[in-house]
Amino acid sequence: MSSKLPPPFIRSLKDNYGLEDELLLESIEKGEFITSIRLNPSKAADIYTNTERIPWCEYGRYIDERPNFTADPLFHAGCYYVQEASSMFLEQALKHTVALSNDIRILDLCAAPGGKSTLISSLISPDSLLLSNEIIKTRVPVLTDNLNKWGPTNSFVSNNDPRDFKRLPGYFDVMVVDAPCSGSGMFRKDAAAIGQWSEGAVQLCSERQQRILADAYPSLKEGGILVYSTCSYSRQENEDIADWLCDEFNMTPVRIPITENWGIQETISEKKGAYGYRFYPHKLKGEGLYLACFRKNDKTDETKSKRVSPGKGNAINEPLFQSWLNPASDLLIQVANDEQFAIRKQHAQDYEILKNSLYLKKSGTRVGKIIGKDLIPHHELALSLINNPETARINLELEQALEYLKRNEIKIDHGFKGWALVCYKGHALGWAKCLQNRVNNYFPKELRIVNQKL
Repeated sequence: MSSKLPPPFIRSLKDNYGLEDELLLESIEKGEFITSIRLNPSKAADIYTNTERIPWCEYGRYIDERPNFTADPLFHAGCYYVQEASSMFLEQALKHTVALSNDIRILDLCAAPGGKSTLISSLISPDSLLLSNEIIKTRVPVLTDNLNKWGPTNSFVSNNDPRDFKRLPGYFDVMVVDAPCSGSGMFRKDAAAIGQWSEGAVQLCSERQQRILADAYPSLKEGGILVYSTCSYSRQENEDIADWLCDEFNMTPVRIPITENWGIQETISEKKGAYGYRFYPHKLKGEGLYLACFRKNDKTDETKSKRVSPGKGNAINEPLFQSWLNPASDLLIQVANDEQFAIRKQHAQDYEILKNSLYLKKSGTRVGKIIGKDLIPHHELALSLINNPETARINLELEQALEYLKRNEIKIDHGFKGWALVCYKGHALGWAKCLQNRVNNYFPKELRIVNQKL
């Protein structure tokens, strides 16, 4: 019997799932740390080529040791994301329930810090739209930063309570809800979570999960897919929620094909026979997770708005913007708070709907501010997939790149004047302005590496 884990927690696992061999408990108490990353297919780099692939995620990789990612410029460039392996199973859920080649609208309701949003971004089509929402205001900047690093222009970020999405009836084709939970699935990774666990906390989390789902449910269209997940082992937060969804909202559970050697345990809820997928760290290389998928059967009125002309506010053909943006991109320039930002033309109407319904923190890609006759480029543009491939570039060695990321002065022979993308191994890190005798470092102060010893 474990001396570290709460007895009610151990009892619930044995009673509900027959884990009497205590291998799970031993695995949790051992505290073995698994490090995994997910590569960005839009920013291919020659890294982690010989590492073990995560079987349920095409670009997921296990790595043997946890390096100091802060000291890797390719991490800052968005070439990969550090993500827990079990949570990458979202890829299988979406591939087997959604026609990802179609243009869809998808909501990541509880999105910070951005692992699932960046994964979704790599799966959907360029003309699809991803809205990543985070209710906690202080967590929005890290979510926005991670999406900026990833580089897509078809992503938006909002800071809203789930109840606000009732303003968008039938708007989304897919809703992903990685719900706040009691966190028992993270016991091995986060020992502090053990002391915070209680049966009362599990009950409170279950009630909160129901509120979140009930509030956001109207924004899912008829036939739409809900992906629900937690990092909890508790039945009350998992299978019981699956039964509640089927009872309360007339949803149909959707089964996800899995391979036996993955080590994932398929469960079936007691009342409605809803399929769920449990991850146990003694059976696979990953932390505790539960995930289930559902299809909405209820008819829902869909969000309506005035038609927006695709050409409205379009400045893409002006010489000023032509020099900064990829001419192959089909973009629409909008203005907010004196800043220019680019969205895809296909999302002009979506932008009008979202900005009138939600508190948007990010829309597409910020291009910069116009001062006089010049554009001062934004950091988002540097990391985006839409910057002009003809833009001047400065390629740095590792030590130089780290100095740049610390926002220190970089001394290089540049041979020209003007704005340039600062790159490491061909991948953009940010902007610099080259003058006659120096190079001005424009890496954002709030993102700089603070540790000068790196």
